[in-house]
Amino acid sequence: MISKKAIQIFSLGIIAPLTLQSCQQNTVTNSANTDILTGRLIITGSSTVAPLVSEIGKKFEGENPDVRIDVQTGGSSRGISDVRNGIADIGMVSRGITPEEDDLSFHSIAQDGVGIIIHQDNPIDSLSDEQVKQIFTGEISNWQEVGGKDAPITVVNKAEGRSTLELFLDYFVLTNSQIKPSVVIGDNQQGIKTVEGNSFAIGYVSIGTAEFSINNNVPIKLLPLDEIGATRDNVANGSFPLSRPLNLVTNGEEDFLTQTFINYSQSAEVHDLIKKQDFVTLSR
Repeated sequence: MISKKAIQIFSLGIIAPLTLQSCQQNTVTNSANTDILTGRLIITGSSTVAPLVSEIGKKFEGENPDVRIDVQTGGSSRGISDVRNGIADIGMVSRGITPEEDDLSFHSIAQDGVGIIIHQDNPIDSLSDEQVKQIFTGEISNWQEVGGKDAPITVVNKAEGRSTLELFLDYFVLTNSQIKPSVVIGDNQQGIKTVEGNSFAIGYVSIGTAEFSINNNVPIKLLPLDEIGATRDNVANGSFPLSRPLNLVTNGEEDFLTQTFINYSQSAEVHDLIKKQDFVTLSR
């Protein structure tokens, strides 16, 4: 919701600073019938959402040259923490809202799924949910036990604070202490690089990020989940069982610049960027 104060300033054409929850000041000016946005937005959080928001930010800056969009990663938990503490104007969160977060405002901009990835040269084409659980808990430690080559399995797990980890654990009904990782990584790109460089690794990442990498000749492949292909189309039609919203999060009443950027991120003007990142657009 646009603040009444911002509307009053906007309609009167007065240049004035707006008080924000963070340390910077954003302003809106109206000069000679030309609306001018000025200011800086700090946006932190999910590494899944960050590449998309960075591209949206560049397009927004191109249309509003006096605005700066500063995007920083660190995981969905950081996005929540930073907006609560007034460090960021907007948080990026790659999952739905939890009951503990109902004091915040969630603004969905796209949809994504979480998929299992292995190296392209690995002959395995599918794993049951039970086999995935046994691999990540160390009960199965050699690919030969699931029909693959005689080679030890490198389990790539996500670090605490990553929503991808939370979604993975929730779907497979696991706790993080049950996972026996060979490698613990942070963002999706680290996970993809780890699997790309190890023919016997297995991990899980954003389907959008994985499809983007595959389309750019990175030698990984996505495995189906519950016999349903891990594809953007199946996320879009709701059949893929492990999907999630990609959200922007705010704390309290948004100032005019923040609300304008959120509206822009939810508009059809950025559908090309969402599709380019292999995420799913939302119909409104």
